[in-house]
Amino acid sequence: MGLLMKSLRLPLLFALLWAGNGVASAADYQITITGMKFSSPPPELHVGDVIAWRNDDIFRHTATARDKSFDIDLPPTSEARMTVAQAGAIDFYCRFHPAMTGKLDVRP
Repeated sequence: MGLLMKSLRLPLLFALLWAGNGVASAADYQITITGMKFSSPPPELHVGDVIAWRNDDIFRHTATARDKSFDIDLPPTSEARMTVAQAGAIDFYCRFHPAMTGKLDVRP
């Protein structure tokens, strides 16, 4: 084996192991409430991702899952974080303003 091949072997092996470790890191997203509406949820959520729910309204709101998997109370100008715990389509709404709705599409 040539000297060039030997010198490339270790860095290449390290790069392949580092890039292909199969561990996806969690992502942070924000869903904002303003004007009595939830902003659009991120299109690609995964279990383990973190959502920061931010209420920029002057009214109290909640982010409440219809399946009861989460219920986040959001006083005016507050923020709360949650880690996404389950895969699937999760419909949510505000308990104080039921016309405020949204849907999370969570992948494993």
